[in-house]
Amino acid sequence: MNEIEIRPAERRDLPRLTEIYNYYILNTPVTFDVEPYTVDRREMWFAQFGAIGRHRLLVAENSGQVVGYAGTTRFRPKAAYETTVEATIYCAPDAVGKGIGGMLYAALFEALRGEDIRRFVAGYVLPNPATAAIHRRFGFKLVGVFSENGRKFGKYWDVCWVERAA
Repeated sequence: MNEIEIRPAERRDLPRLTEIYNYYILNTPVTFDVEPYTVDRREMWFAQFGAIGRHRLLVAENSGQVVGYAGTTRFRPKAAYETTVEATIYCAPDAVGKGIGGMLYAALFEALRGEDIRRFVAGYVLPNPATAAIHRRFGFKLVGVFSENGRKFGKYWDVCWVERAA
């Protein structure tokens, strides 16, 4: 990998972000979406992010190509949850294991410093040792595990939930 640049996501990144996410839809249980997205269908997801505020989206770029992204989204729609955000992170398959996820999370949490956020939460399918490790590294603590609450590829999957203070 050449030098990685972390920057706010831009609309022009959406095709590549969709491609990365679709890989995980089609090939892994890490997302419980089961149908790939078109770029047009992914527009609404992208529209929730801003340059300021609680909901951000950052990308990692290597030699002009987006190789990963991390962001925060609304946890639940009820107003009392507004200071809790859900963190997410995805790297292109050929970029996994190269430290890009750590760079993305470090930049994301730094960008959100000072925002009105009380808790970060994240959920990930089990088993997933790499995702568990990155969340531990960034101070997330186990909240609990939902057993067999998602079905994909003809199998039921457990989901681990973690949280950290802002």
